[in-house]
Amino acid sequence: MPPEHDAEIHKNGCYHNAPPFAELRNPMGRAAQIRQFLFKRTPNAVPAGNIPIVPLNRQDLESRRENGEIHLYRLGHSTVLLKLGGDYWLTDPVFSNRASPSRLAGPKRFHNTPITIADLPDITGVIISHNHYDHLDKSAIKQLNGKVGHFITTRGTGKYLKRWGVAETRITELGWWQSHNHGDTTLTATPSQHFSGRGLFDNNKSLWASFVLQHNGRKIFFGSDSGYFDGFKQIGQHFGGFDITLMETGAYSALWPYVHMTPDQTYQAHKDLRGKTLMPIHNSTFKLAFHPWKEPLEQITELAEQENTPLLTPQIGERITLGQTASPPPRWWQSV
Repeated sequence: MPPEHDAEIHKNGCYHNAPPFAELRNPMGRAAQIRQFLFKRTPNAVPAGNIPIVPLNRQDLESRRENGEIHLYRLGHSTVLLKLGGDYWLTDPVFSNRASPSRLAGPKRFHNTPITIADLPDITGVIISHNHYDHLDKSAIKQLNGKVGHFITTRGTGKYLKRWGVAETRITELGWWQSHNHGDTTLTATPSQHFSGRGLFDNNKSLWASFVLQHNGRKIFFGSDSGYFDGFKQIGQHFGGFDITLMETGAYSALWPYVHMTPDQTYQAHKDLRGKTLMPIHNSTFKLAFHPWKEPLEQITELAEQENTPLLTPQIGERITLGQTASPPPRWWQSV
C-alpha cells in the first residue's frame, strides 16, 4: 500500500500537495485572478445555442437497477450517476443554478440537469472529492439527505455535511489511500494535486482527492480536480489500470497551471493511469476559465483519435454501459 504521506500533507492545520510539489504557487495572485475572471472577455466562452439534454426519469433508472451491468450517466460538470450492480452512486452532486455562494452572482449553469433530485432513485452513496462550490453544493446536499445512505468524502469536509443536517454516522472521511467498503464495492481516496476553500479563512483546511471505485473486478477512476503530477502513474501502477477514467477536461488556464489540466495533460494522465476508456468531465456546464467552451471536448477528441484511444463524450443524461462496444461518439457540441 502506498504511504499516506500524513506527515507531509497535513502541517500546521492545513493540507498540502504531496512532495515534491508541496508548495505550488500560481504566477498571479488571487486578487488579480478575480479581476481577470470578472473583466476579461473570451470569444465563444459560452454556448451560442441550447446544449442537448437526454431527459432521465426514475422509472427508467429503476428498471435497470438489478440487471447487473455498470451504467454511467453524466448529469453535468463533474456530477456522474453510476449504477454498480443494484446500487446507485453519485459523484460531486451540483444541481444548483450557480456554482457560487450566491444565488445572484457567480458561474451560471449552461443547461438544466437531465433529472431533478426529487426524481432520483435512492442513492447508496455520494462521493465528494473536495469543498469547492462546483463540487460541493449546499442546496443539493440538503435535498439529497433523505435519499442517500452514506456520504464518502475527504478529511475535513464532513463538517460541512454535518452543518447542513447529515448525521455524523452517515459520513465517512478518508485520507489518501484509505478505503471504504460497501457490499461488493470498494471506494478508495487517492491523491490529486489541487487545493480547497470556500471562503476567506478556510484555505486548505480540508483535503482534496480523486477516487477509485472497484466493483466485481471492474475499476473506475473518478479524477475530480487535479493538476498533472506523478501521482497518476503511482495510482495506475497500484491498481493495475482502469476500465474507465472520468477525467477533468476543462477550467484550465495559464493563471493556475498546477491545479487544473489542459486537454493534453488530461490525455497523458489517462495513459499514466493505464486507462482503457476515457470519459471527459468538468466541462460544458459552467464558465470557470477563459477558453472557448467547446475547446476542451474538441481537443481531447482530437488527441484520442490520433492514437485510437476509446473515448466517450456522451450528451448530458445519455446512458453509458461499461464494456459495450460503441461507434465513435458524435461531436454533439459542434452543432450548439
